[in-house]
Amino acid sequence: MAQKLSVADAKRRFSELIDRVGRGERITVTRRGKPAVALVPPELADEAGDGRPVGLAAVAGALANWTELDDVVAEIYASRRGSKDRPVPGLR
Repeated sequence: MAQKLSVADAKRRFSELIDRVGRGERITVTRRGKPAVALVPPELADEAGDGRPVGLAAVAGALANWTELDDVVAEIYASRRGSKDRPVPGLR
C-alpha cells in the first residue's frame, strides 16, 4: 500500500520522496484529504498509461493528420461572417 502524505509534507520532503520512489516505493500525495497525485517509479508510470497523449495534446495530435482542416476552418469562419445573431469576433 502506498504511503499517503499531504502536499505540505511532500513539499518539505520532496528530495527524500524522490529517493524512496527510486527504491520502488509508491507515495500518494493528498490535497484536503483526497488523493491528488501518485509518485511511482518511472517503470510503473509507463505502465499506467497507454502512451497516447491526453487533454489538449490529444486534440493537437489528432488534428495533425486532418488534411481537410484548413477547408473546415475556412467554412466555419464563412458561416460566422453570415451569422445575424451575434457579431463576428476579430479572429484574424
